[in-house]
Amino acid sequence: MKRRVRSEMATQWARQAAILASAAIVVFWGFYAFDFFTAGGHGGLPGMFAHYLRYDGTSVTNPVSTFSGVNSAVFGIVITVVSIIVQLTADRYTGVARMFLRDPVNIGVSAYFVVSCVVSVWLSTSLHDNYIPRATVTMVLSLTTGSLVIMAPYFSYVFWFLEPENIVARIRKQAIILAHRGAKLDDEAESFADQERTLSALEELTDVANNSISGQDKIVASAAVDSLKDFALDYLKEKPDARPSWFLIGPEIKLNPDFVAMDPTAVTDLEKRRTWVEWKVMRQFLSIYNEALGSMRDINYLIAIDTRYIGEAAAEAKDEQLIELVYRYMNSYIRTTLNAGDVRTAYNVLNQYRKLVESMLRVGNGKAALTGVKHMKYYGLVSFERELRFITETVAYDLAQISQIANELSSTAEQGILNEFLELDRPPFVRGQEMALLGVRKAQTKLAAFYLSTGQEDRARAIANDMRNEPEDRLRTIFHQLGAVENEEFWEIVDRGKNFDYMPVEQRACLGAFFAWLNIEASTQPPPA
Repeated sequence: MKRRVRSEMATQWARQAAILASAAIVVFWGFYAFDFFTAGGHGGLPGMFAHYLRYDGTSVTNPVSTFSGVNSAVFGIVITVVSIIVQLTADRYTGVARMFLRDPVNIGVSAYFVVSCVVSVWLSTSLHDNYIPRATVTMVLSLTTGSLVIMAPYFSYVFWFLEPENIVARIRKQAIILAHRGAKLDDEAESFADQERTLSALEELTDVANNSISGQDKIVASAAVDSLKDFALDYLKEKPDARPSWFLIGPEIKLNPDFVAMDPTAVTDLEKRRTWVEWKVMRQFLSIYNEALGSMRDINYLIAIDTRYIGEAAAEAKDEQLIELVYRYMNSYIRTTLNAGDVRTAYNVLNQYRKLVESMLRVGNGKAALTGVKHMKYYGLVSFERELRFITETVAYDLAQISQIANELSSTAEQGILNEFLELDRPPFVRGQEMALLGVRKAQTKLAAFYLSTGQEDRARAIANDMRNEPEDRLRTIFHQLGAVENEEFWEIVDRGKNFDYMPVEQRACLGAFFAWLNIEASTQPPPA
């Protein structure tokens, strides 16, 4: 995609230069032809061109001597403008100057201007009264014309080249090339060198993201985060073919602050698990996540989404070590969010966590799904203790949905997931936390109604038995609140879209039978609002 965009940009630049050159040719030769034929010129168009190229030694000296000045002036303008633009961009994004100087178009244009200047200087000393190098004069005239014609289109190309999104795309592309090459090298020293270059590219993307967050530039920050994800997904496709030396942490990157700060046994563990590249990518995610927390929540959501994508790719590749690593980073996001008390961000990150666990169930990895459920339950309990009751409720509804999907897929982890879910309401009662416990029990009731609607009475009775000691007023509140919700869509714009308390008609119809087991009759009046 990026290669096609670059090709289109080069084509557009060439088209602009061609249009300007054609316009200049048409204007000049149109008027020159008019003058030639109205002045009695003969020989038609060949005669007109021959007349033009019949340079006079006396009259051509001064114009030719100005060619070097024109070319030098144009080159000076181009260098000045481009240097200012590149410097301003380099102040925000690391490595821009190096990237700019390696670009073939920029090298080609600079070379063109240098050659034009040098050739025009030499021409100015080659003229004599009795000798005019006509072909050379014509060639320098053409080069000078080209210098003037390509100047404006080249400025357009430079602005396009330095657009933040294009800078991010180039860094990502370079990182992918380096990783692919280094992973397949048999030469260990060269492989280690590419490790260092790859790591530097990933850190450049992190710098772009963090700088953009500081400048409240969400578009560029999002592009940088997505580029890290795209790199990881592309790398996973090539990972099975990588040489063993690639998974060793070479001397060049051992000095990186992220690795220096780690315990030596942890570094060795990364090598054994063959996950140092993915670890570094998600380490960058965590750095960006901390930078964005509280100031640009959309980036936090995007990081959670992209981490889920990596986890899903790991599940497809059956890379158990990477799945575990993805969980660790998702847990770190939630822990950081809970420490900040950011309920809204936790709500959305948990949405991605639930989808990640669901993907594990769909690929048949019940063990990994159960691991994710245990982590979610843990943070639900932590949230309860910190009086972040809405997060505990969110975890409850997510676990209910996961339990339902595990049942529909006949997963081997279904019973374990249900057991974990029923443990979510086990923390000691804390004054003021009644609503959190109410939300957990409502989620469990919804799951029981699903079981009843599908003829699985034994599972529904297991939930009823778990709720048997609940206070009667709490049970009546759950019964009437769940039965009263008929709109599936939540009345505000949220990522999840659905109302937590909504139940399909066939499940809502089972509430009476479920609560009858708990001695709560359908005729019972609802508690006062």
